[in-house]
Amino acid sequence: MLGLPDVHVERVDRRDGLLVVTVSTPAAPTGCPSCGVVATGRGRRRRVLHDVPATTRVRIVWRQRVWRCDEVGCARRTFVEQLPGLVARRGSITTRAVGWAIGQLRREHATVHGIARQLGTSWKTVWRAVEPELERLAADESRFENVTTLGVDEHIWHHVDPRKRGPKELTGMVDLSRDADGKTRARLLDLVPGRSGKAYASWLAERGEAFRQNVKVAALDPFAGYKTAIDDQLEDATAVLDAFHVVKLGTAAVDEVRRRVQQDTLGHRGRTGDPLYGIQTILRAGAENLTEKQRTRLAAAIEADPAHDEVFVAWQCAQQLRSAYHQKDLAEGRQIAEKVVDTFHTCPIPEIARLGRTLRRWRAAFLAYFTTGRSSNGGTEAVNGIIELHRRLARGFRNRDNYRLRMLLAAGGLTP
Repeated sequence: MLGLPDVHVERVDRRDGLLVVTVSTPAAPTGCPSCGVVATGRGRRRRVLHDVPATTRVRIVWRQRVWRCDEVGCARRTFVEQLPGLVARRGSITTRAVGWAIGQLRREHATVHGIARQLGTSWKTVWRAVEPELERLAADESRFENVTTLGVDEHIWHHVDPRKRGPKELTGMVDLSRDADGKTRARLLDLVPGRSGKAYASWLAERGEAFRQNVKVAALDPFAGYKTAIDDQLEDATAVLDAFHVVKLGTAAVDEVRRRVQQDTLGHRGRTGDPLYGIQTILRAGAENLTEKQRTRLAAAIEADPAHDEVFVAWQCAQQLRSAYHQKDLAEGRQIAEKVVDTFHTCPIPEIARLGRTLRRWRAAFLAYFTTGRSSNGGTEAVNGIIELHRRLARGFRNRDNYRLRMLLAAGGLTP
């Protein structure tokens, strides 16, 4: 009836909103764990355990057997029976309740506090029961096997004084390998303190030569520190610059041009009624997504002053950069990307010229998108979204080790 191994049910009571199930093990001769001599029974003691809640909270009352060793030379005097299948030594939450709690944390976006409320216990009791299993899973090096595409990104895990809680930044490594159907199943591999090439390179070095040789593609944002780590530790991998961040650089350049022209022509920041201020959101959109009304507003704003032509040219450059990623044929997309790299740095608009110089420095990683089957860091951004969700649910974290284990579980890095 109970579904627990090695025990039988003595009685079931329902009282005070609880389902109380009393269980025990059948009597049998037992040897002393230290000397092996058959021990003498000293009765039983009651041990109350928290079990998986059903329609109400469930308590398991385990009548735990106690023995005494009568061997004169044995240092052990008394001992109690242990049932790992029922509960861990000195634990108060059943083994299957621990498994249920891990499943709730992983799949149902539950919080430790919420699970503690369902079990009728405290946050610390739940975490002390769950933490050893998560640490065991995190220490299993087999979870790093078969990683062929690796992503990296940073995020902020707290917003308090670093002297109290350590570095605010964490570097996250994500498995972006594709399955048999060509789909990316992103999963978080690890979180390490700091945002630097050294933090990434050290983590790669710890993984071993077999792991590094298996990685063929390494996606990243335009951060030189991560690129240096890839060049040092992943010599056989192809670095790929993330498409989203490349397009974002183009959009940012257009914004900078708009603000500069705004200041040069009117002498102040954009205000309601200013032509360029009224089209700032239009300039951030793709040309193919604009409505006829938006196109009319864009044309009117550009024609309002000859100096606005500079903004229009910058916008066209950003659209050209964006179009490289929208081509169905990767060869055509690469041709557009090569043209961008070869021409943008000669543009008389300083912001576009700077963008062109940036893309020239990242030329190989920029063009690698078109030779690696559209590899990107998008899965890493999705994992970051999961991390942010669970951090908000928990109202923040104070312990980085707990944070790492919790996020590895939520983002697929640990599989119970």
